[in-house]
Amino acid sequence: MSFLLRLVIAWAINAAALWVADALWDGVRIDGAAAFLIGSAVLGIANTFIKPLVALVTLPLIIVTLGFFYLLINIAMVALAEWFAPNFSIDGFWAYVGTVLVVWAVNWIADEVPDRAGVRGTTPRWGARRS
Repeated sequence: MSFLLRLVIAWAINAAALWVADALWDGVRIDGAAAFLIGSAVLGIANTFIKPLVALVTLPLIIVTLGFFYLLINIAMVALAEWFAPNFSIDGFWAYVGTVLVVWAVNWIADEVPDRAGVRGTTPRWGARRS
């Protein structure tokens, strides 16, 4: 699968995750296609480039808090997407937590479906066995 196709798929999955979060939580308001597209693009870029660096720098804090600080890093990535995207608002800590959980769940499901259906590309992921 080409890089561009994977990028478009990841963008669509993040947009779907934000749509689900908007539908589930009263504290999340995303109005208009531009808000979904910009928010999902910023979220994808932040999760690809910024989050690994922040996680590496704060690794001792993540370990000491048994992973709780990693949740705060994920909240910061969603907050960054909210800040950049127009008509995108999240009100309250629990709405952020819910949004992070929804984004995680939708991305996890989107990653597992091709594996279970047997349509994943020929390059296995680390630790995955192919028979």
